[in-house]
Amino acid sequence: MFATLMTTESAIRRLAASGTLGICLAASLPLTATAAGNQSRTVVDETGRTVHLPARIERIVSLAPNLTEILYALGLEERLVGVTNQCDYPPAARQKPIVGDVVNPNLEEIIELKPDLVLGTTAGNRRETADALERLGIPVYGIDPHSIEDVLTSIRNVADLLGVAERGAELDARLRARLSSLHQRLNAVPRPRVLFAIWLDPLITVGGDTFLNDLLRQAGARSVTGELRLDWPRLSLEVALELDPDYLVLPRTHSLRSRLTDLSGRRPWQSLRAVERGQVIWLDDAVLRPGPRVVEVVEALARELHPEAFPATEAARQ
Repeated sequence: MFATLMTTESAIRRLAASGTLGICLAASLPLTATAAGNQSRTVVDETGRTVHLPARIERIVSLAPNLTEILYALGLEERLVGVTNQCDYPPAARQKPIVGDVVNPNLEEIIELKPDLVLGTTAGNRRETADALERLGIPVYGIDPHSIEDVLTSIRNVADLLGVAERGAELDARLRARLSSLHQRLNAVPRPRVLFAIWLDPLITVGGDTFLNDLLRQAGARSVTGELRLDWPRLSLEVALELDPDYLVLPRTHSLRSRLTDLSGRRPWQSLRAVERGQVIWLDDAVLRPGPRVVEVVEALARELHPEAFPATEAARQ
């Protein structure tokens, strides 16, 4: 999978160049979920790995921006002792010690921070990183979101793991309430066909078993690549033209903005119906991060696709 996708554009470039959009953290340890006394405990992470942890976790390293955002949203920033170069939200996260990037963090930097726990994600971190850290005696808990529901579950799991279950439940309830309100607005709207382009060269989009495909669905859209089995399939521009989406949706990353500034004047993009009609939607790059802000992105996309469902909101803007 991708991180935080989808993560950031630098990670995307590396993953695209290597042909590997994320590697699962799963290892071959037996599954258990029993406590191991007052000094330590054993849990099973979202990848099915058995992880041995201290009873109290005071020092955490985050290996992905979405995980960093989850920790801040839970009010656990004081326990966060290390982040990646791409962890830039909230702005205060930039002041934390840096342990390298998402794809290739610096193990020596992580060791020096003496973490009780490293948080990772199948959407961006490499299995080799998790294996190396565990050989060094540093536990790694991995999350594996494939839907918005999974994102909310990950938030609760991290909160439970770190002893703040009540905060996790409260955040989960607030986000679910917003989604419920949105679903009521979109109950009867037609669902336009959209192409979500994560990357341009090669053209990378979203498959069916991804949180981004679910994000499009919850915003009242239908992905033209939602039936594809690969999580992050590559398409030729010829295939994109054949799919002929109503809307083209892109994350607002620096590289994509500079490359796709004027699609209407570029071949073959100018032949895409969505481009011809000016139906190109740029979303905040938080869309690439399966964390607390993902609901904001769902709402933003829904407003772009279905302004008729938000009359009060549109009137207030005018």
